[in-house]
Amino acid sequence: MKVTTEYLQFNTESRFKLVNITKQVEKILKDSGIKEGLCLVNAMHITSSVFINDDENGLHNDYYKWLEKLSPHEPIDQYRHNDTGEDNADAHLKRQIMGREVVIAITNGKLDFGPWEQIFYGEFDGMRNKRVLVKLLGQ
Repeated sequence: MKVTTEYLQFNTESRFKLVNITKQVEKILKDSGIKEGLCLVNAMHITSSVFINDDENGLHNDYYKWLEKLSPHEPIDQYRHNDTGEDNADAHLKRQIMGREVVIAITNGKLDFGPWEQIFYGEFDGMRNKRVLVKLLGQ
């Protein structure tokens, strides 16, 4: 069995950002030579997410509105976590909603997606360095 581990680095220019990372993951897969197996992609920070969905601007706008409605950033004093001096309690909750990782089957050397599926990095407390793990297992 082959194992490949790589890390993607992010430092977004805004607090909230959805980044399509499909091409980066596909390149890692191609370089690995793995033809059959599994691909794990996970956010390595508690205020960011990795998820799969459609790459459509209206949907991304809907995500922002929906997440802000469920867990608004302001007022920051509405959250006990922010009593510690932080201002990112909403980002922790958004991450919980959107998820930590995805697993994608690798078939014939490609990510085995359904129609329209793409991998996204979701940033909810940006403007600082964060990582995403990409781990491939297979042959």
